[in-house]
Amino acid sequence: MDALRNEGMRYTKQRQIVWDEICRSKDHRDAEEIYFNINKTGRNVSRATIYRTIDVLVKNNLVRQLELGDGRKRFENKLDSTHHDHIVCLSCGDIQEFYDDLIEAQQDKIAKKYNFKIVRHIHQLFGVCKNCK
Repeated sequence: MDALRNEGMRYTKQRQIVWDEICRSKDHRDAEEIYFNINKTGRNVSRATIYRTIDVLVKNNLVRQLELGDGRKRFENKLDSTHHDHIVCLSCGDIQEFYDDLIEAQQDKIAKKYNFKIVRHIHQLFGVCKNCK
């Protein structure tokens, strides 16, 4: 993995396991969930390796870090996903991905009005899902 080498880190089987685990799931998981899933299958990767590898993957835009206001950082693979936004249930923590052409167009309109060029954005909606109402 070139991202690891660029950060002065050696490519190891354990770091590949972390990347594979992140890519394996569409879920938005924190580092502890990733650690648990790797180690419950009998693959032995230390927490430190998991955290350091995730940091490098985020820094190199291979993994997106989500902060949802609950103090937990969650991660998702950026390479195999198209642009999307998130709607989050404040009660159960369910996260749904969505894309809306009208929202994207409105963002572009606002940026043009204020003479900005959007290079990235984070759009997250928080509420209560139908199961928690």
